[in-house]
Amino acid sequence: MIIRRRILLTAAGSVLTAPAIAQSYPSKNIQMVVPYPPGGGTDGLGRLTADVLSEKLGQQIIIRNIGGASSVTGSDTVRRADADGYTLLFNASLFVLGKNVVASCPYDPQTDFRPIAQAGEAPLVLLVNLNVPGTDYKTTMEAIGKEPKKYFFALSSGGSAGHVATLEFLRRTRLPLDTVLYKGTAPANADLLGGSVQLFMDPWTALLPLARSGKARAMFVTSKERTGLAPDIPTTNEVGLDGFNISSWYGVWAPKGTPDAVVDRLAVAMAEVSKDKGFIAKTGSLGVVPTARGPAEFAAFIKQEVETNTKLLQDAGYKPE
Repeated sequence: MIIRRRILLTAAGSVLTAPAIAQSYPSKNIQMVVPYPPGGGTDGLGRLTADVLSEKLGQQIIIRNIGGASSVTGSDTVRRADADGYTLLFNASLFVLGKNVVASCPYDPQTDFRPIAQAGEAPLVLLVNLNVPGTDYKTTMEAIGKEPKKYFFALSSGGSAGHVATLEFLRRTRLPLDTVLYKGTAPANADLLGGSVQLFMDPWTALLPLARSGKARAMFVTSKERTGLAPDIPTTNEVGLDGFNISSWYGVWAPKGTPDAVVDRLAVAMAEVSKDKGFIAKTGSLGVVPTARGPAEFAAFIKQEVETNTKLLQDAGYKPE
């Protein structure tokens, strides 16, 4: 009877804990880890998200940049943190590919973290060096197809949205182009402008300034509709690549074991962030579209992304570093 009574008391205690957590959380500052150096696209969106999320939660969110190993170093810091909702991860789509990208990755993104919400997505843009023949997508691809060994495709990082989009583009067009892997967008941009590589596809948050300045020629954007930031650039559907709408996306995660009540509280707040007029205006100026996928929908989306992109990487013979 004593043992049974203790079990009942324990069960009752656990039931009472969830509402208590929901009511008290957050009661102190939250740390949000961005696993990249300050100043990049993911860092910028992470800071915008943290600012508005802190307003919705009524508690300060402090950004902590921990770069290294294609975001693995910072992400693993969150994995090892206390599962209490006070250490969160803000990362880009590259994160969910785990060991497909970094051989020594110590975690499984789908089982070692709890997805909170998708924060936004940014379509990609394909740029070509100004010396590549052609005036539009059709004539440019025709010129490249005649001498494919003269042209090289830059990749900002292994497993990134730009990488998997490039693989899918080459699969669709059957262009036998060689790729060159860089450690970031900046060096890839520099070589694109210098002519060492001739094509580069990455989020328009990073590449659109080059297209708008006339330093490189834009072939298409992967959004379903043209962007108001550069309305003269056609979409993939317009150039004949129907359904080719791969985007870079961003989200918030917590460590595995974070209580449901905390996850729910954060998810509700993130849904409010996605509807915030100030957030929509600021992200829109960067070419990012806020999204409102909550924990369950976000997890299902991640599962599909991992399956699709893993196959693309494997079919291309990509080996994790």
